[in-house]
Amino acid sequence: MNIIHAHFKVKPEYRNMFLEHVKPLIEGSQAEEGNISYRLFEDTEIHNTFIMVEEWKDQSAIDFHNQTTHFKQFGQVAGDFFLEPPEVVTYKVTN
Repeated sequence: MNIIHAHFKVKPEYRNMFLEHVKPLIEGSQAEEGNISYRLFEDTEIHNTFIMVEEWKDQSAIDFHNQTTHFKQFGQVAGDFFLEPPEVVTYKVTN
């Protein structure tokens, strides 16, 4: 299993637009065959700071996800929403 944490710092004026545009990404990602979990959380102490916590069956599932329409469409509009580039951390779970 692979886990991804994507950290987003959203400009206050783009908060609502971010939340609107991220919904199709979440719904589409959750429907993918290789997805185990795909959830967005907001930091309770730092305003407009979010983390997407993703769990994937394997690297192939992530590679497929990165080519999906919902992933690409979000990437095309999301750049304006952020105060800084997202920080993405990947973990590989081994047994």
